[in-house]
Amino acid sequence: MQNRETFGSRLGFILISAGCAIGLGNVWRFPYITGKYGGAAFILLYLAFLLLFGIPVMTMEFSVGRASRRSISRSFHELEPAGSKWHWWSYFGIAGNVILMMFYTTIAGWMFIYFVKYVNGSFSSMTAQQVASAFDNMTGNAGLTVLAMAVTVAIGFGVCSLGVKEGVEAVNKKMMALLIVLMAVLAIRAITLDGAQAGLQYFLIPDFSKITENGVWNVMYQAMSQAFFTLSVGMGGMAIFGSYIGRERSLLGESINVAALDTFVALCSGLIVIPACFAFGVDPGSGPPLIFITLPGIFDKMPGGRLWGALFFLFMIFAAMSTVIGVMENIISCFTDLFPKLSRKKMCLIGAIGIFVLSLPAVLGFNLWSHVQPLGGTILDFEDFLVSNNILPIGSCIYVLFCCLKSGWGWKNFMAEANSGTGRKFPNWARTYCTVVIPIAIVVILIMGYVTKFMPAA
Repeated sequence: MQNRETFGSRLGFILISAGCAIGLGNVWRFPYITGKYGGAAFILLYLAFLLLFGIPVMTMEFSVGRASRRSISRSFHELEPAGSKWHWWSYFGIAGNVILMMFYTTIAGWMFIYFVKYVNGSFSSMTAQQVASAFDNMTGNAGLTVLAMAVTVAIGFGVCSLGVKEGVEAVNKKMMALLIVLMAVLAIRAITLDGAQAGLQYFLIPDFSKITENGVWNVMYQAMSQAFFTLSVGMGGMAIFGSYIGRERSLLGESINVAALDTFVALCSGLIVIPACFAFGVDPGSGPPLIFITLPGIFDKMPGGRLWGALFFLFMIFAAMSTVIGVMENIISCFTDLFPKLSRKKMCLIGAIGIFVLSLPAVLGFNLWSHVQPLGGTILDFEDFLVSNNILPIGSCIYVLFCCLKSGWGWKNFMAEANSGTGRKFPNWARTYCTVVIPIAIVVILIMGYVTKFMPAA
């Protein structure tokens, strides 16, 4: 086995793992879905499901990575019983990471564009109607959005080319530190706006009548799916970071630390967005347009709105790029395990060219290829559906069953790896729960994802 690069510190491992998990799901989806489904009452359900489902699955994925010392491309091969076929999932996991970058780089590019627009004052001279149409104008500009996507790809693979310790770990430490500082500044500004107190109350004080208003089952499903998807488990991202650490610490505690940081960012995002929406009479549950249409309108009304808008989208850039770098590192590690003779720099160059080309359909799907509408939506929506509604839940179920079943790696092997080192131990009594309850919950999420996609409520 070739020498494997490792993280320089435990903090580096926690920050890069959290950085991969922290993405637009935290700072984009979480505020509006919280606003839509009951505020603080929804958050309590979300936290409960995070503990019940998200953390156990993350612990299992970390364990597979650390035990195998390999990425998803080879981890199942190393641990599975002879003659079994668990490694078949490896190819879907690799594909999931690639597909994720095929559309995520487009969205990250949008953040760069909006940041530049605020820095140069483009929004300052716009009417409310012009602000509302700015997003469509941007996505309709093929040259601009391709350039922004290319910048995202170049930065991501450029960081990865520097190595795990000197590149991925070092850059993510700095980005996460700046992310936290920006969150604190923006949150303080949001909660001190006139009229923000009502939003703060909505966000922090549970009103369980909101759950019944939105439908108990619907709210529970949304909370469960958000808790599940926020940690980005199922495609080997956590496995690769697990392969970069030693056995000094048990993995349940590390999973809790990563989930806690991920949740902290999500809650702070809510503290930024929801009080600001209440302060200016805007519906915080207005959906995905919240970030690109609603919030620019709010910034325009705020004193110093140009500055706050620029800081907000800088915050969004850090959140997006932490995921981009983490997933790109996973892709590089996968192909390095498959082709060990290729150097990291060559692999990064090949990866950058490949991801750029593969990302073009998502970018052009809003302009030159807008007539291409798989499943009735944009190409980006279709790619998102493949990852979010299929690969992530199926992959998570594979990891759980692989760790629990005798036909896989098995419970004893998982427990020995997960509980190696100091810290919180994974409880042995949870075997039946992990073998039965968690897979059932994942299947429910999978089925409901299809129901909401193809049978939306009237």
